[in-house]
Amino acid sequence: MDYEPVIGLEVHAQLKTKTKIFCSCSTRFGAPPNTHTCPVCLGMPGVLPVLNKQVVEYTLRMALATHCTINRESRFARKNYFYPDLPKGYQISQYELPIARDGFVDIEINSGKKRIGITRIHMEEDAGKLTHDPDRPLSMVDFNRTGVPLMEIVSEPDIRTPEEAGAYLRNLRAIVRYLDISDGNMEEGSFRCDANVSIRPKGAEAFGTRAELKNLNSFKHVEKALSFEIFRQKEILEDGGQIIQETRLWDPDKNRSTSMRGKEEAHDYRYFPDPDLLPLVIDDDWIDSIQNSIPELPDEKKKRFMDEYHLPAYDADFLTSNRELAGYFETCVKDFPNPKQVSNWVMGSLMGLLNVQGKSITESPISSKDLAQLLHLIDKKTISSKIAKTVFDEMAQTGRPPKEIVTEKGLVQVTDESAIKAVVLKVLQECSTEVKDYKNGKTKLFGFFVGQVMKETKGKANPKMVNEIVKKVLSE
Repeated sequence: MDYEPVIGLEVHAQLKTKTKIFCSCSTRFGAPPNTHTCPVCLGMPGVLPVLNKQVVEYTLRMALATHCTINRESRFARKNYFYPDLPKGYQISQYELPIARDGFVDIEINSGKKRIGITRIHMEEDAGKLTHDPDRPLSMVDFNRTGVPLMEIVSEPDIRTPEEAGAYLRNLRAIVRYLDISDGNMEEGSFRCDANVSIRPKGAEAFGTRAELKNLNSFKHVEKALSFEIFRQKEILEDGGQIIQETRLWDPDKNRSTSMRGKEEAHDYRYFPDPDLLPLVIDDDWIDSIQNSIPELPDEKKKRFMDEYHLPAYDADFLTSNRELAGYFETCVKDFPNPKQVSNWVMGSLMGLLNVQGKSITESPISSKDLAQLLHLIDKKTISSKIAKTVFDEMAQTGRPPKEIVTEKGLVQVTDESAIKAVVLKVLQECSTEVKDYKNGKTKLFGFFVGQVMKETKGKANPKMVNEIVKKVLSE
């Protein structure tokens, strides 16, 4: 039987506030264990939570950017369960009345655009973090993360392949980064995802029994875990078995998932409105002011890059995947108005350098101004493309501007026709045997002669002129 996967994703994005959602403790990552805590986030008796307004504003920004309907009144609820990293014995979240609902995100797939529905977006507090000792039956808990503000984005079950899931997640992460409401760092856990997966016979309308996958902390892990789970469920059904509704933990080292626990339903959490927090009421003026502050988003920017700069879809998609990268590109184009050439250097040499160094575009040792200056030197034929790569490497190492490097090292391109011809005549005279072979039909030697001339001039001769002069001299 041919089966169709049905996938829904629950994405948790940690919001970039300086303080937690219901208290003034710091949200800074990497502090010593249990140093960013207070009676409120530790759930001490008699304390009261106070809502961080910036958490609401950031969530509204995301809701508007993903075309959601804003609920003018929403409520916080207590999600009750016991776990050692949850000091209060409940998590403050939103349940029946979330802040936003019924949105969507468009993704690019092979067949074109596909719309993925968003069921709801709501706010909640994070739990703490357990660390398990590998050598002893001992676990330690760090409550620093307890109360850190999270925004949960729940998709409709509209995703059908692991690749679509990856595209959806990349799109969401790009949006939160453009809005500057989350750093989207999956490695540090500030952008994480749980996946609900089921399969059904192709053409069927009813959903199959689903499994929830946890511990998905990279796009690659998400796609691998989904592929594994789809395969696992198919094997069970084809062997005559039944899928059990459960939560499964993904093991990236073994590339497989293992059963963690039976899947809880909403009634298992005994949700009820939090008596310590008033209903959240949002007026139209606040929504309008936030709507007006939303910047150009990735999809809009990609379309503009293609229309304004005439870039291919691949280039535009790559350059707009990151707000800072898009900004670097546009700043460079202002100084050197040849978008495709700028794109080639940014996507090729610059990103290659940053990947090797493990740096982001904001940490680039080469500024957009200096890259534009280098491209001007190539365009004016002051240096050749080959020499430009040497200059680029020197710029990366020293941070010096290209003009200074070219002048100091004497790298200015030779464009004097008589000077190049003199070198060509010298090379051909020294390679008389090869010249005879060339004239007897071994035309592939042409590249050898050009290479020898470039070697003799230490790469400074204009390659186009070298080719023309070598061809002219050999034909005489």
